[in-house]
Amino acid sequence: MARNEQLIRQHKILQILEHSRYGYLLEEIRDDLVNQLGLTSLHVRTVRRDLEALQAAGVDVDSHESPRGRVWKMGTGARGMHKINASATELIALSLGRDLMLPLAGTPFWVGIESFWNKIKEELPDGIWDHYQKFRQVLHVSGVTPKSYKDQEGVLKTINRAIQQHRVVQISYQTLGQPKPKEREIEPYGVVLYQSSIYIVAAAREIEDLETRVRHWKLDRFKKAEALDAYFKPPKDFDLEQHLAQSIGIFASEKPQNFKIRISSFAAAWVREDPWHPEQKIESQADGSVILTVKAANDLEIIPRVLALGAEAEVLSPASCRKAVAERVKRLAEIYKID
Repeated sequence: MARNEQLIRQHKILQILEHSRYGYLLEEIRDDLVNQLGLTSLHVRTVRRDLEALQAAGVDVDSHESPRGRVWKMGTGARGMHKINASATELIALSLGRDLMLPLAGTPFWVGIESFWNKIKEELPDGIWDHYQKFRQVLHVSGVTPKSYKDQEGVLKTINRAIQQHRVVQISYQTLGQPKPKEREIEPYGVVLYQSSIYIVAAAREIEDLETRVRHWKLDRFKKAEALDAYFKPPKDFDLEQHLAQSIGIFASEKPQNFKIRISSFAAAWVREDPWHPEQKIESQADGSVILTVKAANDLEIIPRVLALGAEAEVLSPASCRKAVAERVKRLAEIYKID
């Protein structure tokens, strides 16, 4: 059994035991795991080994005889482990992070965020909470798109479970401009929150080319998702963070290109204040302008940023991107009837 699957099981066991005052039999824990994780089968010996591994790791889990048989439950030390202490400053930092996560509303992730936030509110003294509220009145998070994924909650749960179990998912997916959704099969690797939208990083099963089969699927465009009784092996060398770091946006590509953009002296400070990518390179020019070099997977990650700067930015290379910008500028001139 893969290491991450053991950790997922053990984490779920802790969640099950936390909600029990009198404990569960091994068979009851096994049945809950099968149901909640969508497993086809699980032996009680595996559950026992997971519980013993938790004990070896120092988690206060114990068992004792009861009229129903030997039950397992959290020990007396573990029942007090949810006591939370936080300062007003820590609350401010946490609440700002919570506000930034608002696009996750309607998803299982948001349920966890709200549950933890409510635990903190219940545990803290009134004085700390009042002090926090006074500080929070002068701090505001803006620019977060008001969005909810409530309608896609079931789809996201299915995909999350499939990621943990390495199961193939059959989806109904409708891309922009497509009259009807298409049936596809994907191998999901991870979930990404990017600019208030959720994307699923997954391989298109019908594509064999390793360099092009991994795509980023926007959750908004999923009409349904069903985990199949078919399994896949994720590439051993696939790293989600490294994969996403190859480009400035959300487009997928194993071979991102270098883009060079001349930024005027007037706008040069902007690309320093708000970098396009952590690994961007800036070369200062004699006239005060700069040459920005940045990697991107697609022209569409560069063009909107260049057009937003207007005449203060000029794409130097690649030629295809420069041509695409020129065509858009020409169309804009025609729309606004500029000679």
